[in-house]
Amino acid sequence: MAEIRLWNTLTRGKVPLEPTVTPGRVSMYVCGPTVYDRAHMGNARPALVFDVLFRLLRHRYGAENVSYVRNLTDVDDKINAAALTRKEAGDPRSLEELIHERTEETVAWYHEDMDALGILRPTEEPRATGYIAEMIAMIEGLVASGHAYAAAGHVLFRVRSYAGYGALSGRSVDDMIAGARVEVAPYKEDPMDFVLWKPSTADLPGWDSPWGRGRPGWHIECSAMSAALLGASFDIHGGGNDLMFPHHENEIAQSKCAHPEGAFARIWMHNEMLQVEGKKMSKSLGNFFTVQDVLGQGIPGEVIRFVYLSTHYRKPMDWTAEKAREAEATLRKWRGLTAGIAPAPSPAPEVMAALSDDLNTPGAIAALHALASAGDAAGLKASAGVLGLLQDGHGDWAAAVDLSAHAARLAAARVEAMASKDFAEVDRLKAAYLAAGVEVRMSKAGVDLVPGPGFDAAALEGVR
Repeated sequence: MAEIRLWNTLTRGKVPLEPTVTPGRVSMYVCGPTVYDRAHMGNARPALVFDVLFRLLRHRYGAENVSYVRNLTDVDDKINAAALTRKEAGDPRSLEELIHERTEETVAWYHEDMDALGILRPTEEPRATGYIAEMIAMIEGLVASGHAYAAAGHVLFRVRSYAGYGALSGRSVDDMIAGARVEVAPYKEDPMDFVLWKPSTADLPGWDSPWGRGRPGWHIECSAMSAALLGASFDIHGGGNDLMFPHHENEIAQSKCAHPEGAFARIWMHNEMLQVEGKKMSKSLGNFFTVQDVLGQGIPGEVIRFVYLSTHYRKPMDWTAEKAREAEATLRKWRGLTAGIAPAPSPAPEVMAALSDDLNTPGAIAALHALASAGDAAGLKASAGVLGLLQDGHGDWAAAVDLSAHAARLAAARVEAMASKDFAEVDRLKAAYLAAGVEVRMSKAGVDLVPGPGFDAAALEGVR
């Protein structure tokens, strides 16, 4: 069985996964979404990447021996702004009620979209608002140890009190100040100090604390939740590389200072960003899509999943319409090959070796292609399952379609055309089938029609 080796951002190299906190048990924390709006396509990448890792770990260690925590940030200025917009539009309810409504509907949307992509629910999915007491306790400890200080209703972390600050991103504190925009405030001792607690006005969410009514800063949330659910030391911490600084850097500093007896996260994993048709996704370029937007275009969640996993998680991923079409065609063929087939007892070694090598999903997919070419349907089904592909209940979109009547019709038209030398009817039918997303294969042996990328069964009803 191949050893699992993962790229550790902190050490800049691949390291073996050796669960040391509890031998034989793996613990993982991944930064989840801020629930203020629909998840966009970029949000889906870390969810998919770490879902594959979760599946790999469950396969290797057993589902009961893997603890996967992915949080929901449900206290945030963006959530407040979304609720305030509704109130300003005339909603008579209190801002508290509107914030609660916005949070609940956004969490439901997130689950709906992630379910459509075949993403397993994590072991734990804590909400920040459920761990305010733990955050306050952690902040109190940091103040008592001199790593944090209260000022003007805020509590701030003393960045220079932690000697290891910058190890994750590879920059010194002075370099960060010179190269980054930092919030300048008169109550800060140092420009790099960051907020652990801040005041709340009467109309915004807030909790009583030793420093007055307020709410937590973003960074302390993940530190408190990971400590409460996984302890002072755990195996893997993941997220997008846009979180490396300042979020993850700040997490390390406050967690190591709050729990000096612990190692915090031993392995740090970061996925690269998403592009759309070769460009950074942005509303100004008109290429900003939510997961629901793409699903609404008729692109199945399994197809989205396949496209994402076709690029290694540490490389920028380019979402294109052509990739989606190719993925759909491949999955249709694989689902046709494995229909009614029981999976093999275990995945193919080649697939497991690729995934064990720092989640090499492109390599695993290449191995799946080889299994399909060899006609190993049982092996293909078992192996694809580790990547969350070809799962029962996610293949309705690729249900078998009987095109034999259409194929017979085109074959008859071709026979007539060969005799009359008039191919107008053959060309008309071919054009209609192609427009419906059907691949037309004509040879001496006969005519074969196969659902292709963008297949639309309804469009065939108009072919007369």
